Amino acid sequence: MAEKRRSSCNLSVKAHAFSVEALIGAEKRRKLGDDDTGVCCLDEWTEVLELPANGGEREKRVYDRAIDRGSEIECASDGSPESFDVVLESPRPDAQAQHTPPVTVTVPGEEMRVDLQGSDLWKRFHEIGTEMIITKAGRRMFPAMRVKISGLDPHRQYYIAMDIIPVDNKRYRYVYHSSKWMVAGNADSPVPPRVYIHPDSPASGETWMRQVISFDKLKLTNNELDDQGHIILHSMHKYQPRVHVIQKKRGEDLSPVRAVPQGDGTRTLSFPETAFTTVTAYQNQQITKLKIDRNPFAKGFRDSGRNR
Repeated sequence: MAEKRRSSCNLSVKAHAFSVEALIGAEKRRKLGDDDTGVCCLDEWTEVLELPANGGEREKRVYDRAIDRGSEIECASDGSPESFDVVLESPRPDAQAQHTPPVTVTVPGEEMRVDLQGSDLWKRFHEIGTEMIITKAGRRMFPAMRVKISGLDPHRQYYIAMDIIPVDNKRYRYVYHSSKWMVAGNADSPVPPRVYIHPDSPASGETWMRQVISFDKLKLTNNELDDQGHIILHSMHKYQPRVHVIQKKRGEDLSPVRAVPQGDGTRTLSFPETAFTTVTAYQNQQITKLKIDRNPFAKGFRDSGRNR
């Protein structure tokens, strides 16, 4: 009789586990949606259930669940951050949209004009709330900053450089139930200044004006001890990229570890739609989807999602 009761209890627990697992599976599907890309990594948790009827024996049940919504969501094509780093590298300049109307910034009192290339894509990201991944090793930006400059003196030598400055002195967090970024406190202490000098610098105005100037090789990092020349930023802060056009003076070189010199000969321009929030993993699923859809290097990521 005792053996029959123990067997009955076991069957009841298994049936219960089956129903709980089904409920959890349904909840997971509601959270992740029906997107066939299936890009968000899952981890596992183990529930330990006491069974008084069989002398305190424990039965372990393992379920898949989405990573805690309150934490940053890491996505990867094969579940590893390394593969995600490869597939979301910024594309070559000719791989991005070439037929979009540029956003133009002119310098008052001068003929110089700077056009932001691919402005429609930047605006789409800006409407959602652009996020940029930063890692210890350094991560390229997507979209990459690309500009076309006109009105330079064709015979003068210029440096073209880019830096990224804080938008404010706040730190942010992403609130999932409202899909918004909210202020979470004061900003972290300032990081060492870094300037990315375009590798073609210095060059004549004529050289700069006949090409699209791309900053696709610039990388962002959260490693304050970085010695690779990457731009150092804090996670969960808002930043604004700036483009600098700097006349080369005799015997003077621009340094990547010092702030951009100000005054005559330096022109600094920025485009509000290129502002972004730094993250170690994408928070907004719309941003993840848009990056996958528009980044040519994410082709393997998309195919992997369909196969899943």
